[in-house]
Amino acid sequence: MAGNRSKGPPSVLFTGQAEATIDGKSRLAIPAKFRARWDKDTAGLTWCCVPWTQTSSLRLYPLPTFEELSRGGRTAPSLTPDEDRAALDLIIHAATEQVDIDANNRIRLASWQVAQLGLPTEVVVLGAGDHLEIRSRESWQGEFKDRLAAMASLADRLGRTQA
Repeated sequence: MAGNRSKGPPSVLFTGQAEATIDGKSRLAIPAKFRARWDKDTAGLTWCCVPWTQTSSLRLYPLPTFEELSRGGRTAPSLTPDEDRAALDLIIHAATEQVDIDANNRIRLASWQVAQLGLPTEVVVLGAGDHLEIRSRESWQGEFKDRLAAMASLADRLGRTQA
């Protein structure tokens, strides 16, 4: 699904990290290094913001990418999906907010998402391949070294499961 994008919108690859701030109106300026990675003319200015409780982060997907991933793995749309698919679809889509980039390259995050995850004002925006992640700067700085150290064993485990 994410590895093969021969159809649909052009693939975007977000890499790196940048410090950012969520202001008092829940606005976040998208760092320039990430804005340069997507084409506003083809991908548009609307993004989908998905809260991810396992990492207390917000995942930001360009709308065409979110739409493609939302349809991924399905052979056909259905009005009668199985219970697990229906439950997952409901929570993902009910928790996802569409946000638009304004003229100052900011998005207004849903305040309920920020509060639900306990995101502080000082955050880091992380490139995560096809999306961006917004996380607590302090938490990320505390765990980044451990994540780097675990990278080789994680890649090895994933390689074994795909073989």
